[in-house]
Amino acid sequence: MSELERYYRVLELEPGATLEEVNQAYKDLVFVWHPDRLPKDNVRLQQKAQDKLKAINEARDKLRSLNGKDNSHSNGNGVSNGNGKRQHNHVYQNPPRQPRKSYQETHQPQPQPQNPDLSGKDFSRANLSNKDLSGRNLSHANLSGADLSDTFMHKVILRGADLSEANLFRANLLLADMREANLRSANLIGADLSGADLRGADLTGARIRSGDRLLVKLIGANLSGAIMPDGAVHS
Repeated sequence: MSELERYYRVLELEPGATLEEVNQAYKDLVFVWHPDRLPKDNVRLQQKAQDKLKAINEARDKLRSLNGKDNSHSNGNGVSNGNGKRQHNHVYQNPPRQPRKSYQETHQPQPQPQNPDLSGKDFSRANLSNKDLSGRNLSHANLSGADLSDTFMHKVILRGADLSEANLFRANLLLADMREANLRSANLIGADLSGADLRGADLTGARIRSGDRLLVKLIGANLSGAIMPDGAVHS
């Protein structure tokens, strides 16, 4: 197996996958192997997660770098080889390498120097897909109908927020504060609510199942007093 094939395999992709597919596979795997999803006292699993993330980061960076070189063929730095493809003329210079950020720098909640407090803000129908809102204060914010699919919201504060009809497909809500949040008719399929505080939240009509199969992670979540999708109050 070549080194290039190994990078694709790490990201669970077929050779020749597009940059968009590489980026999406990277996000999916980081979501799966995030250390906060694993027991803190399980040293073996925590080490395995770190090793996986190191390999995932390396594969993503290498494939993105190779994709960038491929794109340079159309800017005059390559010549046609006669069959419709372009080849390198071996004279262009590579841009200076930037120091690669560590996993902690790119995926741990970062300080937000500008407008960190978003409590009470109106984000109704906003497109917030794939954003990093980890640790932000969105208490009592209006997020009704907002697209929050694949959004990273680790330890976000959503107490009393209006998330009715919001799309939270595959959203990461680990350890989120969602007390008294309005989640009526929200799409929670694929969302991770492990360790979230959902006391008093209203989930009436929220999508959490496909048939009899529960498709939301609720490991360690506090649902005391929450109104469940079928209208029953969780004791």
